[in-house]
Amino acid sequence: MQAALIAATVPDGPLGAHTSYGWESDPKRVCFTAARYKFVAKMLEGLENVLEVGCGDGFFSRIVRQHVGNLQAVDLNRDYIASAYRNTPKDSRWRIWFNDWDILEAPLSGFDAVYALDLFEHIADEERLLGNLAKCAPVCIIGAPSLESQVHASEISKTEHVNCPTKDGLRGAMERHFRHVFMFGMSDEVVHTGHMPAYLFALGINAS
Repeated sequence: MQAALIAATVPDGPLGAHTSYGWESDPKRVCFTAARYKFVAKMLEGLENVLEVGCGDGFFSRIVRQHVGNLQAVDLNRDYIASAYRNTPKDSRWRIWFNDWDILEAPLSGFDAVYALDLFEHIADEERLLGNLAKCAPVCIIGAPSLESQVHASEISKTEHVNCPTKDGLRGAMERHFRHVFMFGMSDEVVHTGHMPAYLFALGINAS
């Protein structure tokens, strides 16, 4: 597992276990990831209760927390959640509630919006994932590397990425669970609506 390799390679640090690994192995990825979170932050700006699923070590979650009232962030990996708590002081102005949770087992409810970045491609059972996310909130943002991008992926990523979607594939999967779906692409740090070969965003809304 990539998480086990990271834990064995890089000790937990001020950036968190996963982010510290990225900073050491490929620093520019920190820029890409921060830009993805900024997109989510601006899309959900002003909402009161937001849920992040697959938060990892939580380093980038603060970018979203800056623009919403409350943020709860969950991840299946308890080591990452522990890292997130260690690196988020209780008196921080950007307080985030971190918890370990398996979204495939059961949804959480009562949120205005939910988002999951770089999670979809790791989950083979996309129907259960999206079905549970739709039960969490009426607004959902999914971010994932496209199938076309995998020719440039590292060997570790290729092993872990079991469900990288095409644009039409992700749209179709979202449309089975959300009334309205809007697609965006990202090239490096730039979000756009043009050709989408690298990174995909899907915004799903359940409202009339």
